[in-house]
Amino acid sequence: MTKLRQVSLEDKYLLKSDQIFVTGIQALVRLPMMQSDVDRRAGVRTAGYVTGYRGSPLGALDQQLALAKPQLEACDIKFLPAVNEDLAATAVWGTQQAGWRGDGLYDGVFSMWYAKGPGVDRSGDPLRHGNLAGTSAHGGVLILMGDDHVCESSTTAHQSEYSLVNTLIPVLNPAGVQDILDFGLYGWALSRYSGCWVGLKSVHDTVEASASVIASADRISITAPDDFVMPEGGVNFRWPDTPQAQEARLHQFKLPAVSAFLRQNPIDRQALGDTQGQLGIISTGKSYLDVRRALLELGIDEIRAKRLGLKLYKVGMPWPLEPEGLKAFANGTRKLVVVEEKRALMEDQVRSILYGAANPPEVIGKADESGEVLFQAHGRLDAAQIGQAIGERLLQLTGDEALAGALKRLADRADHSALTDAAMRRTPYFCAGCPHNTSTQVPKGSRALAGIGCHYMAQWMDRETDTFTQMGGEGASWIGEAPFSSTSHVFQNIGDGTYFHSGLLAIRACVGAQVNITYKILYNDAVAMTGGQSVDGPMDVMRISRQVHAEGVSQIVVVTDDPQKYPSDADWAPGVRIYHRDLLTRIQREMREVLGTSVIIFDQTCAAEKRRRRRRGLMETPNKRLFINEAVCEGCGDCGTQSNCVALVPLETDLGRKRAIDQSACNLDYSCNKGFCPSFVSVIGGEKK
Repeated sequence: MTKLRQVSLEDKYLLKSDQIFVTGIQALVRLPMMQSDVDRRAGVRTAGYVTGYRGSPLGALDQQLALAKPQLEACDIKFLPAVNEDLAATAVWGTQQAGWRGDGLYDGVFSMWYAKGPGVDRSGDPLRHGNLAGTSAHGGVLILMGDDHVCESSTTAHQSEYSLVNTLIPVLNPAGVQDILDFGLYGWALSRYSGCWVGLKSVHDTVEASASVIASADRISITAPDDFVMPEGGVNFRWPDTPQAQEARLHQFKLPAVSAFLRQNPIDRQALGDTQGQLGIISTGKSYLDVRRALLELGIDEIRAKRLGLKLYKVGMPWPLEPEGLKAFANGTRKLVVVEEKRALMEDQVRSILYGAANPPEVIGKADESGEVLFQAHGRLDAAQIGQAIGERLLQLTGDEALAGALKRLADRADHSALTDAAMRRTPYFCAGCPHNTSTQVPKGSRALAGIGCHYMAQWMDRETDTFTQMGGEGASWIGEAPFSSTSHVFQNIGDGTYFHSGLLAIRACVGAQVNITYKILYNDAVAMTGGQSVDGPMDVMRISRQVHAEGVSQIVVVTDDPQKYPSDADWAPGVRIYHRDLLTRIQREMREVLGTSVIIFDQTCAAEKRRRRRRGLMETPNKRLFINEAVCEGCGDCGTQSNCVALVPLETDLGRKRAIDQSACNLDYSCNKGFCPSFVSVIGGEKK
């Protein structure tokens, strides 16, 4: 009998040669450990630094990094989540300066920075400065850009490549978990050689995927070009330095060094077909995976591709595109189809590189041969759409009957999928027992502005809450609207995570502008949207009260589900009043009459986080559960009006629709009992079956 190999959950980080099964997020956690191993085997004593700010699709990265702290520290890798993205990028800039005075503890520090798309946008200034300043010779910087292409959990759809192109940072685009490991090591090597920071695009299709991958760093071989002449003093960080010299060095040497590195270490490759193919497909990252799926749906494998005259080029670095490999691939083709999701990044480069070539192929992508839209720049592309575009053009070249049948089946399935997707859409809502069910209410005659966080969802509830701002801008939009509006006062919701990230500046701006606004700081004791992490620094309700008092707000009130929980010697700001949440409407009526900027701190722990803590034994579980007596319930729905709770579900009976409490969803908030309904029954000490 074959003996099974013993496995451990730690294998994903500790094994160095075998195959391992990991998620994309775990691959990103493993990546700096692999770089440390590469350096140590090369006789270079380096340290690592990982920092950034969480956000989908990288929302769980900091949690996994924290769990791997022992393994990271064993490799001299420091993980420090940041207050916000731009300060994290500034810290990364600092890591590349460590040791230039001769006081460094290591030969260099390689760094990894992470953020979702909006964080990339707001960090343009430090990204630009850091890239101009350069990396250390044994350091290097890898930029993880978390992009939400279809705005699944964001306020805008994002494509961060152009933000990096604007700062002249090269971009890698992995197409799977193995690519994350390979491209990450490639990126640090490129960063060291060229002096440039290097981006690594991250979308949920890759970082949330799982795969069996080769764990060895020896899987790829990287060598420095021997035909590129560096400037005097090199391209890495130096001091003193001037902005003019940095700009000249970036254009004259650092970006050409990137091209030289790409020629020496090709990361782009032909993935399908032979050199004689008449139709060439060029794609990268997630879109490359869609192309492979499309070809599978069309019944095209390696043998069929050669027979049909189809070839596929997998691009690893879409900007700047490496010319020599592209020219070799395009040679002899009649038509090139560039498949890339969102705005075109490679297509114009392809045309530019092939301009002036003998018998250049026709290039289509965002537009087809007639100038009509082929691959739209908004939303997402999928395998069915891509397969139809490729199949139709192959059919024109070959007239293959089997291909025609596959193309017909693909079109029929695409039509059915569109109908299914539309029918399955579901509007997100607050969790059962969520503090926002109460905190986002406003009194009659008032209105509120939304912000970033779970409370954003109040906009599609009956809450008189409309419009929002970017993270940290909450309330600042009222500065511009107030002078031109007959409305004299608004409420502004702002989460505690956003407040700590950058929101305090907006409060300061409103105080300075002397507008009438009441901030509702929703203190939930957790960053609920990305997994319940703690805020990245010291913060509690008392500290917030002192901070906003120091900023000059006119009045401060604390509203909570348990006014007795604060110690008698709590260090509140002067004049703070504390009330139970049941009095919120009365308090808001009073605060809307206050001139200037006022603050309500709504203090109640996130319901989802309470559930997690109770399961882990970190919070006591109440011994009371509420039930609705079906025989007494009249189906009036007042329990739902009072609580706004999704754990209240309709119950169809012979006497009509009534209400019931879904005990599996209930988080024991008890707000549904505020209506004093006689149908409610309290069970003390019972346990769920």
